Amino acid sequence: MTAIPAEAPIGVIGLETIFTKIPGHIRNPDTFGFPVIYEVVEGATAERVVTQADPSLIEPFCLAAQKLQARGAAAITTGCGFLVLFQKQLADAVSVPLFSSSLLQLPMVHRMMAADQHVGVLTAKQASLTPRHLAAIGAESVPIRVAGMEDQPEFREVMLEGRRAELDVERMRGEVLTVAGRLAGDQSLGAVLLECTDLVPFASDIQRLLGVPVFDIVTLTNMVHATLTRRPYR
Repeated sequence: MTAIPAEAPIGVIGLETIFTKIPGHIRNPDTFGFPVIYEVVEGATAERVVTQADPSLIEPFCLAAQKLQARGAAAITTGCGFLVLFQKQLADAVSVPLFSSSLLQLPMVHRMMAADQHVGVLTAKQASLTPRHLAAIGAESVPIRVAGMEDQPEFREVMLEGRRAELDVERMRGEVLTVAGRLAGDQSLGAVLLECTDLVPFASDIQRLLGVPVFDIVTLTNMVHATLTRRPYR
């Protein structure tokens, strides 16, 4: 067994995107209080990952994971929740923990809630989040209500279609709250999980609106890092 590096850097496999990654985004190192290292998979566009679930990307993503491990990553994650379809192949490609998606938290979040509650899932593209994605993590029976961002102009143009690099943050915030608002007023809503890494910078806004716990790729990354950097209690 290989010793864990003292600082336990986390590796992040990124899609090929051009937009500005603001604080809170997993691709912005200021989001974390520990070292983060990155590998970007060329040609891994939102279209190929989110819409097409292109299996030809498995090999380059596995190669990126291996590069991150060689560079000293103590654990590895990714920049897109839809990569949960590749969880098994990615985890098998390396010998350090690899968590491909915030969706891995879904069974845990469900077990934390009362039996009559469900989890709200905010995703990049509602139609693309299929039973296959849930089956990949054993979440087929988890009661969820899904709301997608694909009909929001700023999100669609910048994140899904990659038309421009500059993000209008306030416009994006308004769009996120519009979609999150579709879950408001539902008394059975027990928590929200953000599939899409691009929504995480607005997690606090979502929580203020809905008043429930909000889980995302950053909460999962922080938890994994904490397991790698345990300190003595005395």
